[in-house]
Amino acid sequence: MSIHIEPLKQQDAPALFAFECKNREFFERTVPSRGEAYYHYDYFQNSLQAAAGDILGRMNLVDLDHERGSAELGYRVGADAAGKGVASQALKLLLTEYIQPLGIREVQAKTTAENIASQKVLLKNGFVFRETDAAGFWHYCWTR
Repeated sequence: MSIHIEPLKQQDAPALFAFECKNREFFERTVPSRGEAYYHYDYFQNSLQAAAGDILGRMNLVDLDHERGSAELGYRVGADAAGKGVASQALKLLLTEYIQPLGIREVQAKTTAENIASQKVLLKNGFVFRETDAAGFWHYCWTR
């Protein structure tokens, strides 16, 4: 399976919305819900962040701080692609091909204690466990 990352295009909205709706129940078993409004197309279009071709998952950087060279990572992989290395391959690609041109030297990520698959993806790609916060989220950090 070939994985690639490309910038969001508005024409990707229908496919991404279908991916999110199809996998909503699967996602909400392991990560906090995005809320009911997210699954209404008009709201979804306003919050659209990333998509490409046949969508197996999504990976995005948020809260980019160009002064500090930092960003927060978020990603989701659909049920059909879970456990097949999609997240690991995509994260490796993001870290090796896309981080440096953005001037990012540090990436933060967090997961729930129960989301072992996500923890493995982060550790496999060089993230280091930092702490557990008061809400029970596990925080990881990757530095270049």
